[in-house]
Amino acid sequence: MTRRFVIPGIGYRSDEEKQRHLASGAWLPTTAGESLRDAASAVPEKAAVIAEDGTYTFRQLDTLSESLAAGLIEAGLRPGARAIFQVGSVKEIFVALFGCFKAGIVPLCTLPQYREIEIKSLGERSGATAYFVQGDVSTSFDQIGFARSMMSAMPAIKHLIVTRGDVGDGLSLEMLAKKHDVETARDIVRPHAPFPDDVIMFQLSGGSTGLPKIIPRFHSEYLGSALALSNAYQLDENDVGMWALPLIHNAGMLFTVIPTTVTRRTNVIRNSFDVEKFLAAIAKHKVTFTGSIGPVAPRIMEYPRIGDFDLSSLRQFFTLSRADALEAHTGIVSGNMFGITEGLLTACAPTAPEEARHRGCGRPIAPGDEVKLLKPGSEEEVKLGEVGELAFRGPNTLVGYYNDPKANEACFTSDGFFRTGDLLRAFEVGGHIHYAFEGRIKDNINRGGEKIGAEELENLIAAHPDVLDARVVAMPDKIYGEKVCAYVVPRPGRSAPSVKTLGAFLLEVGLAKYKLPERVESISAFPVTRVGKVDKAAMRADIARKLADEEAAQASILPEAKEA
Repeated sequence: MTRRFVIPGIGYRSDEEKQRHLASGAWLPTTAGESLRDAASAVPEKAAVIAEDGTYTFRQLDTLSESLAAGLIEAGLRPGARAIFQVGSVKEIFVALFGCFKAGIVPLCTLPQYREIEIKSLGERSGATAYFVQGDVSTSFDQIGFARSMMSAMPAIKHLIVTRGDVGDGLSLEMLAKKHDVETARDIVRPHAPFPDDVIMFQLSGGSTGLPKIIPRFHSEYLGSALALSNAYQLDENDVGMWALPLIHNAGMLFTVIPTTVTRRTNVIRNSFDVEKFLAAIAKHKVTFTGSIGPVAPRIMEYPRIGDFDLSSLRQFFTLSRADALEAHTGIVSGNMFGITEGLLTACAPTAPEEARHRGCGRPIAPGDEVKLLKPGSEEEVKLGEVGELAFRGPNTLVGYYNDPKANEACFTSDGFFRTGDLLRAFEVGGHIHYAFEGRIKDNINRGGEKIGAEELENLIAAHPDVLDARVVAMPDKIYGEKVCAYVVPRPGRSAPSVKTLGAFLLEVGLAKYKLPERVESISAFPVTRVGKVDKAAMRADIARKLADEEAAQASILPEAKEA
């Protein structure tokens, strides 16, 4: 394969690696734009995207995105240009993304919720020269005005493309998408169209602290990853998917945006999550597949009237954890999965044994994926059944973070495996090795030299009848160094269990006493990071601050007690 453009600071695969991954089927010999053109030719009148305010057929999506691509090129953008994308999960984002994919413009994963710190850092680090923005994300925030202020702070950004809002002196996505007929647009786009080996977009790392690192993904490998994920769940053109989370995220791209064209299946999208509207949409559109990277599954599990909705079309539901509880509550086949934007995905088919779907998070999905579980701080593999740090290499593993040599030096083993900082345990089901997520290295709590894995403890606490969800963090202790603090989201109408009650429950299920939480904090919702993940750093800071305040208050009382 060859490239239309080269972006300095990006690592590319060797020719031998490319040919191996193409031969195995892990990569597809095409681009996202060509994939849409092929789908539009094969099933032109089939619904590609169903949103709350309208539908695009494959022909419409192809035509609109082709004209947009031509308009962007005419505006002066060229292949390899990077674009900030503050557009939500609306149907227009499909036009915007595929217009960029066809023109070789590289979208940067930037949520509408990002503000000055994130946008300025990511815009400057990515070298962005364009800015896509949705005008009606919020009635209480001027998203377009914010984009203009950010452009003033970053003079390199010359192009503002607006959808669903007042364009002003910017470019209208809707007008560009209707400027040219499809054949005229193709003639304009063709000399600039990217090749399969070119970068398709910039994704972000999911680290729990600091600003995320930039991860380049490529047309051929990204399409291959999306197809492998669909195959793992046994999905095809007859399925109907649904997504109610950000589409610009890696998960949204691999579960929804790219599979729309690669598998030619219809996808229903929702701009926000409301449990009743979500369930009603499943019934209305006969959705067969959906899942949760965030609040969807917990909200469904706390909803008492599941039987009010016809969910008979839904064949399977994926989630990151507690698939057993979800399946018990809904009656829908459910399975845990694991994914990391740096490349590895693990999943279970709906036909997999219950033990595989519920006990772990699946198996690697791509041909050529290799996994090791290492003793933290070493390159020595742990034994089967022991917890170790996940390290992997394969067709979708990043070659390196964009323009970040220092980070790249630290995150690979001597034989090229990417070190994740995630702790997993391997186990065997039906002759196949599966994996269970056990937490992150920095999530481990060191109580007087005894290591306590967060994931194990969280799953047990979440099984308490009064608990909807739980996270545990280390709290400082003068004697033991650290002790366990549990942050608990109670079930509706119930209170969080006390330390004593929770401890008795955990002892009853067989947990070692030293692992028991020694403090319980009731919370309505967990804090999240800028990339939408549970922010354990914030919880650790919160409990440390509370303990310090309590100690200070106690110290102020003691002198008074002595005087008395």
